[in-house]
Amino acid sequence: MRFEYCKYSKLIAYEKIEFSFGVIYATKYFLLSELNEGIHVNYDIAGQIVSRFSEYIDKGAKVCYISNRLNSYSIEPQIWTEFNNEYDTFIASAIVSYTNLSYLNASLEKQFFNKSLKRCKSLVEAIEWVMNLEEFNQN
Repeated sequence: MRFEYCKYSKLIAYEKIEFSFGVIYATKYFLLSELNEGIHVNYDIAGQIVSRFSEYIDKGAKVCYISNRLNSYSIEPQIWTEFNNEYDTFIASAIVSYTNLSYLNASLEKQFFNKSLKRCKSLVEAIEWVMNLEEFNQN
């Protein structure tokens, strides 16, 4: 399910940012990506995303990252390690997998991410998990 068709798109304010490689939705709590079929997520693509959101990163914003894997594409998993070493922006991440292969790939990526990474079977599951994280529910 695309984020724009999800019930949460009507409940959470967001900005939609289009790139040549896909779409990123930015909310107060998370960045959500829906990337194009067949792309290879490498340092160039990661750099474009970091550049676009550098003002948030520089201010020390704490958000989660949700990868809504509607399409099949490849990723260099070590990007997680290098991003985590350079920035401390993401509290946690969720990967929404719609196929067994995508779920297995998410399991591999989890090995490179030094924070909590949840593998989910639906977008609603991922958003609800993020929204219920302790960091967002402190009084």
